[in-house]
Formats: sequence, C-alpha cells, structure tokens
Amino acid sequence: MTTAAAPATGRRPHHRDRFDAVIAGGGPAGAAAAITLARAGRSVLLADAHTGPPKTSESLVPAARMLLHDLGIDPRELDRGHRPCHGVLSAWGSPHPQQVHFINDPHGHGWHLDRPAFDHLLRSHALARGALVAERTTVGRPARLPDGDWQVTLTATGARRTVRCRWLIDATGRRARIAVHCGAVRHRYDRLVAVHLRLAPDPRDGENRSLVESAPDGWWYTAPCHPTGRLVAYFTDSDLTPPALTTPEVFLDRLATAPHLAARAKGRPPHPGDVPRRCAAHTARLEPAAGEGWIAVGDAATAYDPVSSQGVLSALYTGKCAAEAVDAHLNGEHDATGRYTAQLHTTFDSYLAGHRAVHSWEERWSTHPFWQRRQHPRAPAAG
Repeated sequence: MTTAAAPATGRRPHHRDRFDAVIAGGGPAGAAAAITLARAGRSVLLADAHTGPPKTSESLVPAARMLLHDLGIDPRELDRGHRPCHGVLSAWGSPHPQQVHFINDPHGHGWHLDRPAFDHLLRSHALARGALVAERTTVGRPARLPDGDWQVTLTATGARRTVRCRWLIDATGRRARIAVHCGAVRHRYDRLVAVHLRLAPDPRDGENRSLVESAPDGWWYTAPCHPTGRLVAYFTDSDLTPPALTTPEVFLDRLATAPHLAARAKGRPPHPGDVPRRCAAHTARLEPAAGEGWIAVGDAATAYDPVSSQGVLSALYTGKCAAEAVDAHLNGEHDATGRYTAQLHTTFDSYLAGHRAVHSWEERWSTHPFWQRRQHPRAPAAG
C-alpha cells in the first residue's frame, strides 16, 4: 500500500479507514476522478488491481491537452516517454489511404501512448494531490451500511483490510464490476473483439502516424510504440474471428492480406516473447450509470468502438466529470449525478449516430456480415 504525502494546507487529513470516495480501477478514468476529488479537498483511495489484459499502445488526440490542463497536468510531460502522433492515415471506403494531419489542429499534435507509463503518470499526480494510492489492490463486493456509507474489503498480496466510504466510483472497465453489484445492467451493442500483437523494434521506423485499414470482415490498426516498436491489431466480431488467430503464424498470414499494414510490418517478427492476444472491444452502455452512493466512469459507464479514437479521451473526461458530480453531491447538490448521467446519454447517442455513419462509408463489402451488422444495427443485448 502506498500512502499519500502530507496533505496541503486546508485539506482534511486522511482517516485510513474512512474516505469520501473509494475508486476501483487505476486507469485513466479512475486516476482522473482521484485527481479531481483530491484537488477539491476530498479524502480519496484509488485502488489499482493491475489485472485484466495487458495494456496496448493507444493514441491520445490533440484535444486532450485541454483536459490535461484541467487536471493540473502539463501536457509537455507526455513529450517524455510517449511518441508524438501527427495524424491518421485511413484506407476506409477506398483502397487509397486518406490523411488527416494534426498540423491543422489548433491544439497541436497528439501522442502514441505507452499505456503503462501514462497510467503511472496519472496515478502519480493523484498521489501528489493527496489521494491514497493502493497498488495491486482489489476492491471487493461492496456492502451498504445503515448510515448510508459503503463498506468494502481491499485485498492486496497477502493482506486484507476493510474500509468505509461515502461514495464508490467504478472504473473497472467494460465489466463494470462494482456497478453490476449495485444493480446496474450492461447493454452490449455488438460483439467486436481485438486481436493485437507487438512487432519487434526497428530503429528505422520513424513514422509518427497511425493507420486504419478496413477489410472484408473487420478492420486493421497499426501505430508506433515507444521507443521503436509497432502495434498491429485486427478488429472483428467474436463469431467471425478466424480459427487460431492468436497464434503468430495465423495472425501474420491474415495481416499479409492488408496491403498498407503489411508494408509497415514487412520483415518484422513479433516482439520477443509476445504472442497475439484477444480482448473485448465492443460498444456498451451501463444503465443506470449512477445510483445512491455510486457512479461509473470510463468504459464502465460507456465503452466506445476503438475506431472512434475516443477511449482514453472519454476516460479522462468522464472521470473528471463524475468526480465533480460527486463533490457537488457531497456539497448538497443532489441533482449533480443526474446531470452527469444525462450528459453521458447525450454523448453516447451522438456517438451511435456517428458510428453508423462511419461504417456506411465502406461499401466494398456491404454484403458481408461485419458491415451489414453496423449499417443495420439491432437492439442492444444485456450482459
């Protein structure tokens, strides 16, 4: 367990067994919530279990600079240890790649994130602001006490302790583990999965753009990894995933059918010790996203298709906004969480409309199941 530094003047000191909020999940959403609440003078415990699939390289769009500033983080900190992202190439709807260059973006360039390093940076800021950060610690199933507090068990390697809190913040990703225990239901809109593989470093790889390339049964993505590696990922529906795609040979054979990605992967074996890994990438929404004494953030609240490039940005934004709602609620504004969930609904509905439009641009394989499902979506399924 890592303890916080002495709180700044004017802050209430932590009581080690009772907090204003316990946050389950130490990714960008949970860390943004911890930073926001700690800056407001609230006592916060951020528990990061370090479980789940390995973090992959992801891109952070230039507009995230404003959110980082709002969180008290100088965006220049990302220039150390993360590669700049100067644009996106997209072979989508056409065999010829089109480019979106960030030189025209008023916020400047984005970044190809080293996710473990980025997550650690955010948790370090939460710690510096006065939050208690518990590494490799899992938040157990919550129990509501008669006085309205929550009681949760924190489990770390070889140790368990029980704490109380006024609010629980679920930042556990698509599983929404805490919110589901509180009665919320996850609604899945598709069966999208990702199979990803890191390629061996190549010092000649100086490209600073990501690339998206559509395919008959899904789409491909590649981006540089820090310092000279490269991530490649294939996105398709779970029932359309080719057999044995998680073996390097089958994965690289399928990659060879995507000409623009294949050109960037040519002659590069997998990163030593790495194999293709599969993880969930489906669109989902939690109903409700907040309740009495709990609130969900990031993928736990709304999970977006990675083609939208909204994942990390949404995590930071919802973490910040949910924490502001919790702080306002603790100050007596009991409609604050309702405003948060209403904004989630508005944003998600706009995303769904845009998601359908983007997939309608690809007409070459409009009769294939993957593309038909997105051009004529069905009602979401619970679970």
